[in-house]
Amino acid sequence: MKRCLLTKSLVILGVILTWFPILATLVIAVIGSISEQSFRFDFMMPAELGLFSILGSGLLLWAAIRLRSMIKPIAWSLALMVILLFGGQALAVASGLASGERPPTDMMFYLVSSMLMLYSLIIVMPAILGTRLLPDAFKTETSGE
Repeated sequence: MKRCLLTKSLVILGVILTWFPILATLVIAVIGSISEQSFRFDFMMPAELGLFSILGSGLLLWAAIRLRSMIKPIAWSLALMVILLFGGQALAVASGLASGERPPTDMMFYLVSSMLMLYSLIIVMPAILGTRLLPDAFKTETSGE
């Protein structure tokens, strides 16, 4: 008996959504760098496309629960993504960095920037875990299981 179509669909869509912000950032950086003939990289783009990563990670978590595989690492990466993305935005707004009231020169700026950098690193985790979840979703069950 084959795995449920819903589970397969969750994994496939989750993988696509989690890789999208990463690949879009890299592709646009390469195209922009070639067209401008100098290095161009929008470090804010993974955060701007963060809802894709969060939605994709949520779908991967749902699939992982259904497959009983890699639940904790996917759940932890999703939790960290949400905390870092929304926490960094909340700190930027609350401190006045987002509006420009506060100059980007003090410790708060470095804290918000660090949270954004960590978020950008963390989004790779569920994308890789989701890719590793694909074979589990497409395994056929044997009669001994």
